[in-house]
Amino acid sequence: MTDRIEQFEKAERAKRLAQARVNAGFGGYRKLAQRFDWNENTYKGHELRGSFSLTDARKYAKAFKVSLNWLFMGAGEPDDIDEEPIKATDVPLISWISAGALGEHEGITELADFPTIPALDLPDGDWIALRVVGDSMNKISPPGSIVFVNRRDKRLAPNACYVVADESGNATYKRYRPNDNPPFQPASYADIEAPDFQGAVTVIGRVKRSVIEM
Repeated sequence: MTDRIEQFEKAERAKRLAQARVNAGFGGYRKLAQRFDWNENTYKGHELRGSFSLTDARKYAKAFKVSLNWLFMGAGEPDDIDEEPIKATDVPLISWISAGALGEHEGITELADFPTIPALDLPDGDWIALRVVGDSMNKISPPGSIVFVNRRDKRLAPNACYVVADESGNATYKRYRPNDNPPFQPASYADIEAPDFQGAVTVIGRVKRSVIEM
């Protein structure tokens, strides 16, 4: 279901990009690429498949004089004015195995090779994203949700949520309950046992946003 939604969103995004180009009157791909010094094949791929990033969308919205919200998110109308500049961040979407490696001294240091997922108006930070698996946090994040984790924020606050990893490299997403043992606990409507951590627990970062596709 998630793949179908993503494909539909990309197809609609591609249609809006093509509409914006045609309405702007810049002609075909070659003329457009020459005018803005863009790679012709890259732009053509974006318009045909809709698989462009928020950074690209901002560039195209400015060139075609359309609303960024409309172009990328399908919200509003093409001639709407984006009242406030939108801060767009492409966040690496990593696996839980990779998240566990982030807790190791010689773990992952380069995230550029991971696919990214766009996020709007995230505060400054060192962000990663993970897709939630299972029901252990379904009071906050149902299965399939995307959580955005700030690796710069590791301060522990009661009832805040974190991604943590133990010495075996197992990473998990849990709520911090300092008076419980262990202090990182599920937040679930189901009867889910607390994690059985192996050795010391390292905080990867604090979860600051959880998003579910409707």
